[in-house]
Amino acid sequence: MASSRSVDPGQLRAAVQAIFPWLQGDAPDPARPELAAAVRLSLRALAADAPGRTVEVRVPPFAAVQCVEGPRHTRGTPPNVVETDPRTWLELATGRLDWTTAVADGRVSASGTRADLSHWLPVVRL
Repeated sequence: MASSRSVDPGQLRAAVQAIFPWLQGDAPDPARPELAAAVRLSLRALAADAPGRTVEVRVPPFAAVQCVEGPRHTRGTPPNVVETDPRTWLELATGRLDWTTAVADGRVSASGTRADLSHWLPVVRL
């Protein structure tokens, strides 16, 4: 799991700006290290903004974080899980896609009563 330590806003902005043309459909797929950095830093920013261990947010194959205050999960599959692909996560993290639409379109799998992340999104604005 990725660490929830604070994220340098400059690093986060630079990582997301590096892949932003791809999110807009104006560039080919980014290099794996660039995509991984944007996903990992934005997930760490979410975990810093919404500290806790109630919801596990997974963006395979790059990272997962636990966040959101509430009952702590310690074993097995967490009761509150959010899972999505890197592109969808970064669209959510930058505000290019809203939570309700992503869930309704099946681009995000969100299970559990605390799995709504709309309150904490976007985590970065460009």
